Amino acid sequence: MLLVSLISYIDRNTLALLAPTILKENHLSAGQYGFIISAFSILYMIGNPVWGRLIDRFGLRRGMTASVSMWTLASAAHAVAGGFAGLAAARAALGFGEGATFPGGLRTVVQTLPPSQRSRGIAVAYSGGSLGSIITPLVVTPIAVWWGWRAAFLFTGLIGAMWLVMWAFVSRHPGIREKREHESERPRVRFADPRVWAFMLLYAFGALPLAFVIYGAAIYLSQVMGRSQADIGKVLWIPPVGWEAGYFFWGTISDRLAARGRLNLPSFRSLLVILAALSLPLAAAPWGRSYPLLLAQLFLAMFVAAGFIILSVAYATHTYSAGYAGLIAGLGAGAWSAAVALIMPVFGRLFDLRMYTAAFALAALCPMLGFLSWWLGATRGELPAARSSAR
Repeated sequence: MLLVSLISYIDRNTLALLAPTILKENHLSAGQYGFIISAFSILYMIGNPVWGRLIDRFGLRRGMTASVSMWTLASAAHAVAGGFAGLAAARAALGFGEGATFPGGLRTVVQTLPPSQRSRGIAVAYSGGSLGSIITPLVVTPIAVWWGWRAAFLFTGLIGAMWLVMWAFVSRHPGIREKREHESERPRVRFADPRVWAFMLLYAFGALPLAFVIYGAAIYLSQVMGRSQADIGKVLWIPPVGWEAGYFFWGTISDRLAARGRLNLPSFRSLLVILAALSLPLAAAPWGRSYPLLLAQLFLAMFVAAGFIILSVAYATHTYSAGYAGLIAGLGAGAWSAAVALIMPVFGRLFDLRMYTAAFALAALCPMLGFLSWWLGATRGELPAARSSAR
């Protein structure tokens, strides 16, 4: 699951990394780029709950095989796409297929780990996303420099095909092949429950700075800091290290609370207040001209966003039946994608107008909005008692 999330983020980050070159060659504006990202995000939003429920119902093996096959073809299709329509279509197909990434990861965690280890399990399964963001500039930049940006997308298709070969053998393990249900006494996921919407809004807006950094950092470094495509590739791995570290830091805290039976609303509220406060320094990023300071601020933003993901998923999995794990992950990632689809064109327009201060401020305030939305809905119901023992 770590590897499949890594590949999915190499796929999506390749476009973000090479955006300056691709936009120039195809005569596209930052605003059009924002709509291309929206095409991915809208289909990703739809794909997440769809694949999540399919995986819950039909199992991990068949669900992940179908989804990764689909997105591997879509990723390779970028190599023959041209112009706004072609890139948007390829991106949309990629988004729908990749909707199985995190539902598959969370479903694997709840099938194979006890509750006191699940947040760290989520960190491992989800951390391929941050690793992919770290690796992409280091691996894809040389390919694009030597053979062009289209060759980079042929590479992403190749590694997807390699994962499918590996999965054909790994998925024979009984823990993957058998569809297991646990903790059936916990409530079902119902859209009439305000806690479901609280979880989705917390995930969506708390993690939104990830999209801002992933899709906007390369353009900002090019337009404002005057860095070349090669220079960008040398440093753009740094912010995602914060993302990777954030998964394991906040995952360890969550698991320790769960092991002590203290994973409750007051503890979630305290941790989320800290995260919301730590999101605010991102607003000050355009004020200085220090290159290292800017990278440090982007690092912190991704570290904090990872905490929002871990804690929001921990909240949902401690509230609802594990039989809905795929759907829970799909709803969270789908809500995030919906927020990205709505806001990325706004970020793109602000970049076209050189209103960078407004763009960074908006990204910094979204996590606070997510926390406040969660608090309004979460107070409608208490968490079930946290469990520290294995099943």
